[in-house]
Amino acid sequence: MKIECSTEKIKNAILLAEKITGKNLSLPILNSILFTASEKSLILRSTNLSIGIEIEIPAKVEKEGTVAITGSVMAGVFSNIYQNENLYLEEEEGNVFIKTKKNKIKAKGQSSEDFPTIPKINGDSFLIGSQKLVEGIKSVFYSSAVSDIKPEISSVFIYTEGDNVIFVSTDSFRLAEKKIKIKNIPDIKGIIIPFKNVLEIVRVIGDYKGDVNVCFNKNQISFSFEGIYLTSRLIDGVFPDYRQIVPKESKTESIILKQDVVSALKLSNIFSDKFNQINLKVSPEEKVFEISSSNNDVGENKTNLEATLKGEEVVVSFNYKYFLDCLQSISADSICINFNQETKPMLISGVSDNTFIYLIMPMNR
Repeated sequence: MKIECSTEKIKNAILLAEKITGKNLSLPILNSILFTASEKSLILRSTNLSIGIEIEIPAKVEKEGTVAITGSVMAGVFSNIYQNENLYLEEEEGNVFIKTKKNKIKAKGQSSEDFPTIPKINGDSFLIGSQKLVEGIKSVFYSSAVSDIKPEISSVFIYTEGDNVIFVSTDSFRLAEKKIKIKNIPDIKGIIIPFKNVLEIVRVIGDYKGDVNVCFNKNQISFSFEGIYLTSRLIDGVFPDYRQIVPKESKTESIILKQDVVSALKLSNIFSDKFNQINLKVSPEEKVFEISSSNNDVGENKTNLEATLKGEEVVVSFNYKYFLDCLQSISADSICINFNQETKPMLISGVSDNTFIYLIMPMNR
């Protein structure tokens, strides 16, 4: 293999591909990036068997060939090379030589025979704007379970309803749902993407501005755009029927400025206990919206906020972090917090925004 290509383009491709390499002691080839020079392009591939990526960049190919190189080595090299110039990459007898005006580098290559293939997905497909896809995922993914004990909830669940693509995550203590309107969307009964892969999908797609082609079947999903082909396995399971726990009505309603809540939560967290427990008292009759916390080793805090209140008095305890997490997903200046009973989940949404809802289960006080 012998090629000439842009340092900047190969650097960007390597830094994307290296994050998806596997750290697998029984299959050391997964630590590598596969470089394939063919016709007028260089293709980089990496996979950890759960998620895989293929990146094609233009190159002047003098000699075709394939070689695998340890991903961390290549990422380290290209993080420290001046990028506003072309470089030459050549493979000879298992070694890879990288040459620029200032650098001459020799890296040890590996046999590419055992490198796994990245599957081409056949199935249903649709186009979605990259920023809408990222917004949908980022609005909910923090609510998914981190543990793989229940893989169906250590995930982001995606389905359609009319012209809406709906993204959902839950860890059984909280739940986030985001609706993104897309025209001409096919009927999607349910796609369950593993939480760990979702983070990489957002990282790869995040900076791109344009449409992404999404193709999926029962077991796998792919995302294609501008020379990048990203695949992920899907979880074969049933996502909980969460809609039956979403309250249809409320006995207490509070409307309050989002920034006031953010400040009060951060202050109260200083005095929260090891379980991040914070208390909330809502009394429409007394015109009280109070957030409080106490810790025997630190002290205590009570913050009263201005709010529009109606309904019955309610006192609940909740996890500070769970509440704060959802506020990043609400673009409105004011939020609406609804309660049914002290043992039922509280429902949070942006005022005049029906695209995002968030449920938090109360803690035992």
